[in-house]
Amino acid sequence: MKNRRISIVLFALFVLIFNAKAQTTQNKDPQIVQMVEEVSNQNLESLVRKLVSFNTRHTLSDTLNKTTGIGSARNWIKTEFERYAKNSGGRLKVSFDSFVQPADGRRVSQETVLKNVMAVLPGTDTTDKRLIMISGHYDSRVTDVMNIKDFAPGANDDASGVAAVLESCRVLSKYQFNATLVFIAFVGEEQGLYGATHLAKKAKDEGWKVHLLLNNDIVGNSYSSETNIRDNRSVRIFSEGVSPAETKEQAALRYSTGYDNDGTARQAARYIKEIAERYVDQLDVKLIYRRDRFLRGGDHTPFSAQGFTAVRVTEMNEDFDKQHQNVRVENGKQYGDLPEFLDYIYLQKVTRLNLSTMANLALSVQEPENVKIITGGLTNKTQLKWDKPKGKEPFGYYVLMRETTNPVWERKIFVKGNEALLGYSKDNYLFGVQSVDNGGHESLIMIPKPANK
Repeated sequence: MKNRRISIVLFALFVLIFNAKAQTTQNKDPQIVQMVEEVSNQNLESLVRKLVSFNTRHTLSDTLNKTTGIGSARNWIKTEFERYAKNSGGRLKVSFDSFVQPADGRRVSQETVLKNVMAVLPGTDTTDKRLIMISGHYDSRVTDVMNIKDFAPGANDDASGVAAVLESCRVLSKYQFNATLVFIAFVGEEQGLYGATHLAKKAKDEGWKVHLLLNNDIVGNSYSSETNIRDNRSVRIFSEGVSPAETKEQAALRYSTGYDNDGTARQAARYIKEIAERYVDQLDVKLIYRRDRFLRGGDHTPFSAQGFTAVRVTEMNEDFDKQHQNVRVENGKQYGDLPEFLDYIYLQKVTRLNLSTMANLALSVQEPENVKIITGGLTNKTQLKWDKPKGKEPFGYYVLMRETTNPVWERKIFVKGNEALLGYSKDNYLFGVQSVDNGGHESLIMIPKPANK
């Protein structure tokens, strides 16, 4: 009898543990798993070394030479995109985004024609205008930002980011998605974010629906010689909590509801963490609550300034002996951003982070609209309502909740209809709603606005 009771207790514990795991485990889409597996560390290394072979990719360097300088680098990137276009059945559209950058008296000494390199994979749903973008910058530099001739390999800063863009494009362009994917190699980052500034303004002026920009800058190194820290598991996602384009009315609403930590970039960072850790083994996504590193910026910054959702992806521990340095040996120590110092397995993980996020989001239906938190009366319960998204019908919705002190969502509650009543107080918890299709692909999260009914 005693043994039977022990067996019953153990079985009950097993059921509880199994059910607890079932509530917190998300199913993987086999197609996204396949895409992730296709990302090759050998390809990434080959791409980085090819970009380094141009000797310098300084923004103001030679544009006519066939083998060295910024001109030959951008032509090769465009050719590489065009190679992927052949395997996309002609769907991938490749182009230069050219513009004239005036002299600025600082880092651009004379008027110069600059070119971003872009590839666009149109979505299959004509009602879905979302653009999901990935970027890195292909220009490089040494210690003197105006030195246009010396060897400036820029292997990690930022051939690694461009390699992540190219490899993601190679894999994803063979598949079809609801939303449009955009792959960008920016120019002029080291001179002043000029390529990104130009494209962000163009996107704003032309009404592009930039849904998310994943900017990859310095993503290939897992070891810092300064700190002697080796970490090939961790990657940082920098995101702003409040958009610089926030209006006074939006600020007033934020103050009164307490959603100071829930801007669209911050929500996107949480989404990236969830999806990447679902699909990429041995990867810990660290949410850094800053737009960028301390007093620094990157190519996502101009998109943030225009009111778009944009984040920065960066390795955990930068090695400043390799970054923005003349290539040299000094006191027996090697300086310079050389390709042999990159960890290509780590870069593979970061590329898979980008790819899985883009694929899951681009396969999803659009976000629910008019998400409201009902405030018609005082209650310790929380009522949420919303309208269905534009375009394709969702299979259902997730209502997300977390305590106000928690950095990530704690619970995802599946709801089939367009409203939910929860036995948790809006004074003590934060809430969000996202659409989900029958394949388990989630949209980004929408934060509710207060409404009487």
